[in-house]
Amino acid sequence: MPRLQNVVDGILLVDKPQDWTSSDVVCCVRGRFHLSKVGHCGTLDPLATGLLILLLGKATRLQDRLMGEDKVYEGSLRLGVETDTEDVTGQEIARHDASSVSLEALCMAAQSFLGEIEQIPPMVSAIKKDGRPLYKLARKGVTIEREPRKITIRAFDIQEANLPDASYRVACSKGTYIRTLCADLGRKLGCGAIMTALRRTHSGRFDVADAVTMEQIKSFDLEALRQAVLPLERVLEDDALRHD
Repeated sequence: MPRLQNVVDGILLVDKPQDWTSSDVVCCVRGRFHLSKVGHCGTLDPLATGLLILLLGKATRLQDRLMGEDKVYEGSLRLGVETDTEDVTGQEIARHDASSVSLEALCMAAQSFLGEIEQIPPMVSAIKKDGRPLYKLARKGVTIEREPRKITIRAFDIQEANLPDASYRVACSKGTYIRTLCADLGRKLGCGAIMTALRRTHSGRFDVADAVTMEQIKSFDLEALRQAVLPLERVLEDDALRHD
């Protein structure tokens, strides 16, 4: 006899750990609590940590609205290196001397990305071409032309630096690839750059400080899960969502 599905409606804020995919988190929550409907708002790469919004039950209808909200990230980058994934997980394809880049030049270059800009999505991404994710083509060594997309960078602040390494904070619109932003910054400086760490701290009005960890989730029973979930009624009190 098939197992009965539990019904939970609302939003669960999760602090995704490194090396988990967003789908891993969804599958864990769905399977552990036998839920019929679980979705998420905005994929985080396995390298990235931080806020992943899970939508449970009837809350899945809010996916488009919540995914469309601005995000805030913190992370680190390294100058003088290029990889095929634009981050530290990829294969190195070039190395350059970045010793002439000053902190002032780095900060000025970062500020030049503020406002509405066009960004070419990376090949290693979930964007689909003829129904196939680009990352699957990239694994086969295939590179195709990608159309640039308009994004908005509201903040790109260099916080600390021990060059060639630096940490940053980015506030941006949906659809922004932070590793591509780091790589574009390196290209602007003429020395290349890769993203070495990334953490999503905010998505819209939601804060990672209010999220639960996967270790906590693994210790929850169904009632504990219900207590951790933001009820759908509470979420809908937000005026921006009420007029959905």
